[in-house]
Amino acid sequence: MPEKRVAVASKVGLHARPAALVAKAAAAQPVAVRIAKAGGSPVAAGSVLNLMTLAAGYGDEVIISAEGEGAEEAVEAVAQLVATDLDA
Repeated sequence: MPEKRVAVASKVGLHARPAALVAKAAAAQPVAVRIAKAGGSPVAAGSVLNLMTLAAGYGDEVIISAEGEGAEEAVEAVAQLVATDLDA
């Protein structure tokens, strides 16, 4: 199962607008994408509410994973968004 660790780049963390953008991108993938705060349980990345319950703040490390055909590309697409300051 492909996975990638990235630091949250948005100053507000995965909250509100950044969470909505990440959830939209994750939901558009051909496979289910999961995200977890380092040391925590994974949640569905396609849900804004799930992303906000992670309480992942600026600089926190998260692990993005997916399974199935196209998983590597899906993980990379979501990881790039998380690693971008979406409030800039």
